[in-house]
Amino acid sequence: MGFVFLCTAVAAFAQNNVIDEVIWVVGDEAILRSDVENQRLAMQNERMRIDGDPYCILPEQIAVQKLFLSQAKIDSVYADEKMVLQRVDRWVNWIISQLGSQDKVEEYYGGKKLSQLKEEQKKVVRDQLVVQEMQQKIVGDIKLTPSDVRKYFSQISKDSLPMIPSTVEVEVVTMEPKILLEDVDAIKARLRDFTDKINKKEYDFSTLALLYSEDQGTAMRGGETGFLSKIELDPEYANALTNLNDQTKVSNVIETEYGYHIIQLIEKRGDRINSRHILLRAKVSEQEIEKAMSRLDTLYTDINANKLTFEEAATYFSSDKDTRNNKGLMVNQNQESANFGTPKFEMEELPQGMGVVVDKMQVGEISKPFRMRNKAQKDIVAIVKLKSRINSHQANVSDDYQALKMLVEDRKREELLNSWIVSKQKTTFVRIADGWRECDFKYPGWIKQ
Repeated sequence: MGFVFLCTAVAAFAQNNVIDEVIWVVGDEAILRSDVENQRLAMQNERMRIDGDPYCILPEQIAVQKLFLSQAKIDSVYADEKMVLQRVDRWVNWIISQLGSQDKVEEYYGGKKLSQLKEEQKKVVRDQLVVQEMQQKIVGDIKLTPSDVRKYFSQISKDSLPMIPSTVEVEVVTMEPKILLEDVDAIKARLRDFTDKINKKEYDFSTLALLYSEDQGTAMRGGETGFLSKIELDPEYANALTNLNDQTKVSNVIETEYGYHIIQLIEKRGDRINSRHILLRAKVSEQEIEKAMSRLDTLYTDINANKLTFEEAATYFSSDKDTRNNKGLMVNQNQESANFGTPKFEMEELPQGMGVVVDKMQVGEISKPFRMRNKAQKDIVAIVKLKSRINSHQANVSDDYQALKMLVEDRKREELLNSWIVSKQKTTFVRIADGWRECDFKYPGWIKQ
């Protein structure tokens, strides 16, 4: 949705002796000149582009925000305060990691104390979550049938159809190089040392996670995973969490497909659990990589000599459990992708190192062994077979139904929110100060005729 306007950064706005003023009033809410300047500077700091005059676009965005927040008060829609605190904590960890220290953060934001910045950020995040909840309540669940998608497709001109990027279907055989026992022992010893430092209160768990965890997705949040159900977690990780009931305790070192972890419980909420962890991976030696490459090269030779098919090799020899029972065929697991749940991948959706190889292949061709990283970020070796390739083209219902369905859902969602905004304008008192009215607003109804 294009209707969440609050920036997630706190701007350092200095008025430079200019007296602040009320430039808009929406209902009983005032929009100050400083509000606009703060948001403009925050977007500038985050290198976010503004298409047009910021002193027209930003006040209107804030005004739309006020409409959602006003309705949220009427409908008793509130933000989850625990989620607010979690997001603020993540922001604090992130900004400290970017600038280097708490002192540098306070200096960057004009001498404001971190506690003050956190309070300001709470307001930003709280409003953002309320707006999102209100939008979802307005839109509800959008359910489309195939006939809805076909109807939409038939009503738009060919020139307006989106371009669908090139996609490929790929089969894979992988082998994981052996990790030496002494390397595993060294990783476990390091994690036990972290546990000792945490128990002695020399370091917070979150600080060590920020500094050393190899899970880049959670490290910036102090190792925090957010609330997840057990089925969303690796089984070994979930089992370790089940045995944790004391938030001050640290788990034993556990092994998952991603590496080695220590875990700390944050909160249990029904069947969902929030935790933090530190992940370390044992490094694979170049010698073991070469051994795995040699084994896979032998398999590659046997396939080309018709001693077995690629699909048989994947079924009986591949270490990739996700594709082994699918004769090596990969399935797109990216839930944000238009190709989710299908064997289709855009080139950038392929695992790191695979896309470069596949891009140069012909349909039916089998690659020589190459080195890559799997979804667990482990160094492995692989061979791939390019099963199919569909070149970039304008969307059509037969080949691109899922992509068109997502497009129609987005359009429907935007239409519903636009209609709601236009309707809400008619019943909301709005006053815009002189000098701020001469704009080509997206929603002209701000200025009553």
